[in-house]
Amino acid sequence: MDVNVTQTAEDQFGIGQPVRRKEDVRLLTGAGRYTDDINLPGQAHLAILRSPHAHARILSLDTSAAKAAPGVLLVLTGHDAAADGLGLFPVMVEVPPMAGTPPLYAPPRQILQTEAVRFVGDPVVAIVAETRAQAMDAAELVEIDYEMLPSITDTARALDADAPVIWPERGSNLCVTWSNGRQAETDAAFAKAHTIARVELVQNRLVGNPMEPRVAVGAFDTERDRYELHSPSQGVMKVRESLAKFIFQIPMEKLRVVSLDVGGGFGLRGKNFPESAMVLWAAKKLGRPVKWRADRTETFLSDPHGRDHVTRAEMAFDANGKALGMRTKTMAAMGAYLFDFGPRIPTVAGARIAGTVYDLQAVNLQVQCVFTNTHSTDAYRGAGRPEIAYTVERLLDVGAKMFGLEKDEIRRRNYIRPDQMPYVNCVGNELDSGDFAGTQQMALDLADWTGFAARRAASEARGKKRGRGIGYFIEASGGQPQEWARLHMTADGKARLHVGTFSHGQGHETAFAQIVHARLGIPFGDIELVQGDTDQVEQGFGTGGSRSSQMGGVATSRASEAVLAKAKRIAAHLLEAAVADVELQAGRFVVAGTDLAVTWKQVAAAAQNPPEGEEPGLDEQVLYKRSTECNFPNGCHVAEVEIDPETGVLTVDRYAAVDDVGNVINPMLVHGQSHGGIAQGLGQAVLEHAVYDRESGQFLTATFQDYAMPRAQDLPDLAIGFNIVPTPINELGVKGAGEGGACGAPPAIVSAACDALGLDHIDMPLTPERVWRAFHR
Repeated sequence: MDVNVTQTAEDQFGIGQPVRRKEDVRLLTGAGRYTDDINLPGQAHLAILRSPHAHARILSLDTSAAKAAPGVLLVLTGHDAAADGLGLFPVMVEVPPMAGTPPLYAPPRQILQTEAVRFVGDPVVAIVAETRAQAMDAAELVEIDYEMLPSITDTARALDADAPVIWPERGSNLCVTWSNGRQAETDAAFAKAHTIARVELVQNRLVGNPMEPRVAVGAFDTERDRYELHSPSQGVMKVRESLAKFIFQIPMEKLRVVSLDVGGGFGLRGKNFPESAMVLWAAKKLGRPVKWRADRTETFLSDPHGRDHVTRAEMAFDANGKALGMRTKTMAAMGAYLFDFGPRIPTVAGARIAGTVYDLQAVNLQVQCVFTNTHSTDAYRGAGRPEIAYTVERLLDVGAKMFGLEKDEIRRRNYIRPDQMPYVNCVGNELDSGDFAGTQQMALDLADWTGFAARRAASEARGKKRGRGIGYFIEASGGQPQEWARLHMTADGKARLHVGTFSHGQGHETAFAQIVHARLGIPFGDIELVQGDTDQVEQGFGTGGSRSSQMGGVATSRASEAVLAKAKRIAAHLLEAAVADVELQAGRFVVAGTDLAVTWKQVAAAAQNPPEGEEPGLDEQVLYKRSTECNFPNGCHVAEVEIDPETGVLTVDRYAAVDDVGNVINPMLVHGQSHGGIAQGLGQAVLEHAVYDRESGQFLTATFQDYAMPRAQDLPDLAIGFNIVPTPINELGVKGAGEGGACGAPPAIVSAACDALGLDHIDMPLTPERVWRAFHR
């Protein structure tokens, strides 16, 4: 990985430098601390009996044998939850219905089911025992009489007249119908079209599979009348709020949430999970800490899934290949229940970048969110935006073929031009910056676009088919337009930074330290990050939607500036100089034009007994607010694939990506984020598919034996570059960087596969069987 950044001894830890992750020493030497490393004194263990059926009525439930089993301390059902007053698990968003359609239906989501089960894995009974093995053994002794009901797991058929209805009180499997509007404008654009491109496509269902399976450890402090939860998350404040407010109906201060090191988030970790509530509930009833840990199959069954859409889309073009309008109709699977943000993902969240980077105003999106007898879907890396980008890019490829244009040329004719920026897109979001045609050209150069013909000829000589493809995306990154940071200088001149964002692998300990170092000149190694504990973090919205650098980073910068302003006043007092004459130079406070200076350590010590009018200490906090919800990183990804016609095996042979993430705090970290996102996007495009049996509703891919995660051998060397176009909406000029690869890789790889096969479209994942059948068809 090449990082073309010039560094000097003075600035090697500043903003823009490829500083090695400081957390890696701890993590790679086994000193990391994950939730499963926590074992509280006297803890018991919880296991969950989950439904083996996709849809069934519970006729009777007998737990007597389980209660009498060796080591069993407590057996809990949904009836116990109702008796103890536990609340329901809510959907945290409201999606406005399309005019003339019914409002969003949010079915009751209980902690444990008592009347019916609605997907394989639905929790029914929780058993607490002295050991995990005893709890799991006891779960097998629970006797449940189920009446089997017909199930529906096929998203495309969820609203068919003969489809089994999961929530009879709703009357159908429709959760909500949403549209962005603009139907009249779009119909008018299509009426004058010279050519119309059409495509039907599937967004395959995915499972996030963080490196670390989910764990929850609950305790109850009787003296303080307070719950305490240890669990991986993407931000402890939101977890505390949802559990306290909705499940236990207690004041926030009565619940502490702690997240330590976390092995991946991908949008999945920031939810209100039933298992977290179970361990807290059981711990209070039992008077002992309670621990639950998922194995990998339980992760497949209990973590939210992603994607699972079926879309019919069309794009209208004029005679010159300029897009006039686009309309899509999508059915998006919600699962049997709504998770925290489920219906927002394929509707409002994805639509923020409708039209993506193209000058396209007549866009009408219609989405029907539907219930199926599957686990719930929610945010998964990109959360709605990869789906939009994929649809737009597939339509452009089909249009290019109809016009006889190259893929790069049809895009060039449609990009928003620099002189149109800022550009208000078709849903009213202002794209504040970007150089889309320039980014594409940089990506084509990095990919050696002009050398493709020779590589294709070489593949043909070996009996292989080679194709190339482009995937351009734009991200709406940010969300929750405020964030908190606190910077505290210790008496010995070191910095302790408290942040409301949360690192679950992104490298915040490094990037935020670079910001503090750049602002204050404090040695990089003397900056400590404090996160993930509601006793230490006063507020904040965690990490999701690639928001940390643009929100937490700016809050960190401003907290640093506030500390610096006070430190200058104290330094001026020590130096008997005017504040205006004091400068920070190489980590020392200097009176301009003299050799008078004091160190950070001296100033921090003096701050403990400050001059009159100053509060003791150097301790400042900032709540950064901005008027816009998002900014708009974007990128052009170029893939080349090679296909073996005899076996259908597809190899992603070359891959290049140029991303515009604004100013780059640490190029090494951003490259890592790009690599990870591309790997997940490649996984969706080529390998991954969570599959339910259409007849029985059984989940067929609940292990790595059946669900194919990308491995190192599946990825080529990745050529990564930047086109830095700073955003004007924050003083760091940074945009989000975490989700681009998951947006760009699927359209680029599928585009390349279609090129190799000579097809308009082929659905993901591009498994050997699917590719072989497409080739021979």
